[in-house]
Amino acid sequence: MAGFIELQTFYKHIPNQALEPVKNEIGHFNLFKVEDMILQNHKQATYSRRSFFKVSLVTGHSKIHYADQCIEVVDSVLVFTNPMIPYHWEIISEKQSGYICIFTEAFFNRFGSIKDYPVFQFADAAVIPLSAAETPLFKELFLRMFNELHSDYVYKYDLLRNMLMEVIHAAQKKQPASGSLPVGSNAPERITALFAELLERQFPIELGNQVIKLHSPSAFARQLNIHVNHLNKALKEITGHTTSQLIHNRIVQEAKVLLKSTTWTISEIAWSLGFDEPNHFSSFFKSRVNIAPVKFRQSEID
Repeated sequence: MAGFIELQTFYKHIPNQALEPVKNEIGHFNLFKVEDMILQNHKQATYSRRSFFKVSLVTGHSKIHYADQCIEVVDSVLVFTNPMIPYHWEIISEKQSGYICIFTEAFFNRFGSIKDYPVFQFADAAVIPLSAAETPLFKELFLRMFNELHSDYVYKYDLLRNMLMEVIHAAQKKQPASGSLPVGSNAPERITALFAELLERQFPIELGNQVIKLHSPSAFARQLNIHVNHLNKALKEITGHTTSQLIHNRIVQEAKVLLKSTTWTISEIAWSLGFDEPNHFSSFFKSRVNIAPVKFRQSEID
């Protein structure tokens, strides 16, 4: 099973760096140059979940294995990852440059919920290829953060939060948000945000005795205390997808991760994902991925 990478483990791969608490602050924040980190070329993809958030700006040929997707990057890219999403960076070219920023959720606790921003929730918003014209803006933002981090300014961590938010908002302006805003301004947005939170609470599947409890539109509607038609209308208005489509897409995403990153049997995976019978899961998976679970596990498809 893909386990969590703790901060202590992450720091072991960075020369001359030790994990130190941020003075007078709750949580943890740090920023590194990619060139100063240990890189392993052509390493096989491993789906590891981390105990911290990560924002990366990297220039160089690589492949990003994010949840159930594989995105090849030739030039520069921005990547936002959160502790819930399995993620791995596969280095292709020897020349890599840029910055990697890591922080814990507690670093933002007093300033809102950082995990609710679309770049930390949805694969389509989390991996953002940059053009040659767009890259300098983000390089400048990261350079400012790097210089501020190494300054003697007493309130630098307050400033660093603001700088990081500037990166987040600049990234989100580049494309339509894939998910709901952190705070819904109307009923459909609030319902969508609550639905997304309930859905994500069930993932990732980490233990063999873990089973998702909500896997139908009616189950979510009951939990939210609204009519299922009302739920479906709100989700369709905000996301363009039905309740069933959103649930099924998330289950398929997790199924792919479990098939690739565990040695669990098809029956065990089916049970964890709320299917009473393995053959029901197999039919469900094949109808959406066009390949049987066993063959998907054996294939090189991500």
